[in-house]
This record gives sequence, C-alpha cells and structure tokens, in this order.
Amino acid sequence: MTPWVGEPFSAALIHWQQAHGRQHLPWQHTGSAYKVWLSEIMLQQTQVSTVLGYYARFLQAFPTVQDLANAPDQQVMQLWAGLGYYSRARNLHACAKEVVARFGGEFPSHVKDLETLPGIGPSTAGAIASLAHGIQAAILDGNVKRVFCRYYGVEGHPEQAAVKKQLWAIAHSNVPKAQPGVYNQALMDLGATCCVPRNPKCGQCPLRGSCVALEKGLTAQLPTPKPKKPRAELFFLSLLLQDSRGHWLLEFQANKGIWQDLWAFPSVPCEPEPTRSNVAQACEAWLQSMGGVKQVELNPDALFDMLKAQPWVVHELTHRKLHFKVVCLTLNEASAACVPLEDRPVPAVVHKLIAHRLEYCSTQ
Repeated sequence: MTPWVGEPFSAALIHWQQAHGRQHLPWQHTGSAYKVWLSEIMLQQTQVSTVLGYYARFLQAFPTVQDLANAPDQQVMQLWAGLGYYSRARNLHACAKEVVARFGGEFPSHVKDLETLPGIGPSTAGAIASLAHGIQAAILDGNVKRVFCRYYGVEGHPEQAAVKKQLWAIAHSNVPKAQPGVYNQALMDLGATCCVPRNPKCGQCPLRGSCVALEKGLTAQLPTPKPKKPRAELFFLSLLLQDSRGHWLLEFQANKGIWQDLWAFPSVPCEPEPTRSNVAQACEAWLQSMGGVKQVELNPDALFDMLKAQPWVVHELTHRKLHFKVVCLTLNEASAACVPLEDRPVPAVVHKLIAHRLEYCSTQ
C-alpha cells in the first residue's frame, strides 16, 4: 500500500468535502478575505463552537476592515475578552490598520504579501489566499498536521524543525491548481470532524484505504506528542471590591503579560503558602489601587487568618497554572474608583473569581 500524493490525494478530499464537509460556517462561500482572515485568527487555538459567537459580534461591530482599523483599542479588546490568547486581538487590530494603510483596505492575494502583515503566518496566509482568492497555496494548521502525520506515517513532534519541513513539503506537493480553497477546507474539515485527536472516525475517512497509521495501528501514537514540560505555577492574592451600585475596582494591565490591555482585579504575587508578609504587602498595594476609596480599612492579621483557611481558585492556561485567594469587600456607597464590569474588557478569570466570591462568602 502506497499513500496517495498529488492529484489522487486532493481529488479524494475535494469529493469528500462536497459530500460530507462543513458547508454552512458563516465565513464560507463569501469570497471575502476579511471574513476568512477574521475566522482564521479566531480559530487559532480555539474551537469553532466557541468562535461562532465572537465572530458574529465582531462582524456586527466592524463590518469592514476599515471599521476595525478605526476602532479604539479597548473596544477591540472588550469584544475579544474571554476568547483567550490576547496577543491575537492586538495583532488583529494592528493587521487591520496595515491593510488599510498599505493596501487601501483590501487584503493582498499573494501569500508573501499576506505574510508581511501582523499575526499572519504561512498557514494563515495560505488559507486567505486559497479560500478567498482561489490561489494555489498550502496550509498547515494543527488539524492538517495531524492528517498528514497519520496518513503518511510521519513520526516526530510536528513542531520539530525537520518534521515541520517534511510536513510543509507534503502540503505543497498536494495542493491542487483547481479548487485549492475547497481542498484546503476539506483538509481542515477532515481534521476537525473525522481525523480527530482521540478516537478518530477512520471508517468515515476517504483516505482510509491507504493510511499508514491505520494500517499499522498507529492512530493513537501519531502525531508524536510533544514532550511535556511542567507548567509554571503562580500564586496570587486578589482584592474583589464592589461598591453599592455593583461596580468593581479594576486595574488596567498595562505591562506586557498574559492579560496586557485588559482590566483585572488588583492582585499581588504570593507564596504557595501565603505569609503574613505577603498579606501585608498585598494590603499596601490594594490601598494604593483604591485611590479615592478612603473609608476602607484593611487589617493584615485578620485577613491572614481568613486567607489561610480559604481554598485556592485554580485557573489553568496553556503554559501556566494560576492560583488565587481573594479578599472580598463591599462598600456602602458609590465610589468613583469602581466601574461597571461590562464597560471594561476583562479576562475569564475575573468572572471565575466573582463566582468563587459568591460561593465562598456565602459560607462565611
């Protein structure tokens, strides 16, 4: 058995796509490079089911790339809030501005030109060029890597330089001149709905008759997993202060980091077992954060005893595992230092801490 290459491979996928692939995603069949680009950026590291709502809200707010380019930074971040991987949002906004400034508001059709734009790598460029412009261009996202590794029996982690080079060679050798967009959509759909990471639906795959991994019983071993590194674990004490209107004290995250350009509760790093010194430092920092909120008094010793007994709130990210303990305060009056939560772009952990506050404080 020899795996197909070139026309037999692409023809089988195009036929499968037309009969079994996804046909009703909102960015499909639009001929719009803007819509394809927006979906491709959102779909990086994120599933379609999660993206659909964000995609619709973005298009409603920014119908064109010109609208997105002209939008305030905080509006873009607020619409992205909760989707994660926030550098994508910053690159999205920067890219829109460059498309307007350099290309008159029209996305270029050539891969090399697309790759010069912020946040657009070779695979995203290939997707835009092929799906929106019908250009013969290859893609190699996570789903496609998995299909290639299994079908051709490619061993080694896909992000290793030699393996990635091999996968790109396969990608370029298979993309057809005719219907490259349909073919690339087929690759993405096959990886998303059939050649899935666990328990692939091999019986429904159009490539099953010549798949190396299926023949050798390697579908569970390919692609080769990345060697796991322990995630960094970070610990924080956070202040959840709410005024009489239900508004919250939030801090702008100006420095580069996980939540750059978002708003979050004032937080201070601490030890895995918080010390009195940690709590005292946190209280000092929180008092500075409060600004005009003068009527609040913080007793570090009393808070230390309370925090010691409180369970950690765990928030897991790809490369970090974050632990939080919270101090909850409620003001009996309105404070200018507090703002409505819906008026600021906030990360998902803010909502998690509020839920913890409701659950934990009700038990005190």
